[in-house]
Amino acid sequence: MVREALLKVLEARPDEPVAFLAGYFEKLVLSSPEAGDGGGDHHGQHQQRLVRALWYVHLAHHSHRTAFNNNISMAYECLSAGGRRKKPGVNGKIYSELLKRICRDGEVPEEIISPLLRKITCRDHEAVPFDIFRYGVLTCFVLLEFLAKADTLYDVLDDSSGVADKRVCLAVLGTLEEALQASNFSVPVRYLEVGSKLGPDCLALAMDRALVDRKVSASMNRGEFLRRATALFITKVKPVD
Repeated sequence: MVREALLKVLEARPDEPVAFLAGYFEKLVLSSPEAGDGGGDHHGQHQQRLVRALWYVHLAHHSHRTAFNNNISMAYECLSAGGRRKKPGVNGKIYSELLKRICRDGEVPEEIISPLLRKITCRDHEAVPFDIFRYGVLTCFVLLEFLAKADTLYDVLDDSSGVADKRVCLAVLGTLEEALQASNFSVPVRYLEVGSKLGPDCLALAMDRALVDRKVSASMNRGEFLRRATALFITKVKPVD
């Protein structure tokens, strides 16, 4: 048990390893049979497995590929075990619940979560293969990072009044859309790479062109900018068949 905990520290490389270990052992205690499972209630067991799976997928950032994949595998096994079905496996219902929890814990607005989940979830009764499970979880985490980067970008566009010039916002979004459309990636994490390749010069030129006439323009608030930016991301997400 201690060896596994230390391996998780080495995989995740947290800023506060002692706090990480404390949380790790606390979760082990809470998920142990002695801790109780809602009095044997099936719903209690269901929620317990969901919470533990959610904990696993948060242990390492998706850029730590080996650690992330290991944790995804552990989460999949956690959700597969303890059910009443004769054959172990993850069904569409608990898979969808996990994806919703990831997005909601990241404070993603419902109007952004819904269109994404329509593309990557399965029907409640369907068996979810591991590859689909991993793809869905990874897509949610990449969306959270994409959203955070878009939020930071809006801070740059904001003129300290709390809103940004609509022309500039549309120019930036258009440049991002062109970069995404030019790509043909099926792996969600590549969308972040495309955005990083835009560079400040490319964005600066687009913003300068938008402001060339120097006329008074309408503004775009943060919520609208984030919705438009994430819509570009979701458009590129490959739907689950």
